[in-house]
Parts: sequence; C-alpha cells; structure tokens
Amino acid sequence: MTTKEFILEPSEIPLDSIVADLEEIRKYNPQRHEMEQLTAVVFDDQQRHICAGYKDVGADEFWVRGHMPGIPIMPGVIMCEAAAQLCCYHVQKHNLLEAELIGFGGLEDVRFRDLIVPGDRFVIVAQLIKFRPRRMIVSRFQGFVRQTLVVGGTIRGIPLPIKSLASRQ
Repeated sequence: MTTKEFILEPSEIPLDSIVADLEEIRKYNPQRHEMEQLTAVVFDDQQRHICAGYKDVGADEFWVRGHMPGIPIMPGVIMCEAAAQLCCYHVQKHNLLEAELIGFGGLEDVRFRDLIVPGDRFVIVAQLIKFRPRRMIVSRFQGFVRQTLVVGGTIRGIPLPIKSLASRQ
C-alpha cells in the first residue's frame, strides 16, 4: 500500500493529543468491560469525516489466554470490533445516523496483514465514505502497529431497533 492510499499518514497521527479518553468515548459507545476496544480517540475531523484512535493491548485482554495458548495474537474479529467502535464514536458524536444505537451491518474487503500482540498500541484510522441518516453508514478503516499496516477494510453500520430489542427481554 502506498502512502497515497493511507487515510492518514501513520507518522502524522497525533497520538499524544487525546480528543476523547475512555470516559468521553463511553458517552457515545455502549460497550463496557472486556468489550471496550478503544483506549483513546486522538483525531476527529468532522468536515472530512476522518477519525483516529488507539487501543493499548494489554496482557490481561480476555482473549490472551485462549487465542492462542502460549502465542497470544489479537483475533481479527476484535481488530474489526475496534474499528467499528471508532466509526461508531465519530458517527454518534456528530449524530450522522440519527440512531440511538449502531450495530454491525457487514464487512467487506478486510485484509489482515500482520499480527497484534500484548504490549502493542493498535492505532485505527477510519473515514466515513457514505451515510444515509436512519439507514446505514459505510466507512473504510486501516489499523497500524508501529507504522506498519496490520489490517484494513470497509465496515458498514446500521441503526439497531432498541425498542424491539428491549421488548424481547
């Protein structure tokens, strides 16, 4: 992948400039406990619809013990979940979908290029490429560890019918 294809040049992501810490992220994302996959948001450009954040991967992550025993590598689905949470933060903060809750609508063209292990800082960059209020969002995303592209793809989000979900309980 050439530099021209990056959403943001990895070396230019302002990792020391926190826009939203975990408490701020929680205002927009409902995930809690072991399902929280963002440590901080460091860039949020509403005009270009680009957002960047990271997950500091610890040795105490819920998947470390079992994926894979003795060789802990972050599962690809968790990488995608982290990207989804970053997209959700941006969309909910700016009320672009006009929905109370956003869920996974699909993934396309996802490629895993390298490993993420405990001790890594997993940096995610996402760009909203299409949205229709109350219908769906589409974003492309890229994930990096130490300037190396480790994952990329396209993610779709949809509004979840929380009233009908609540009535099932």
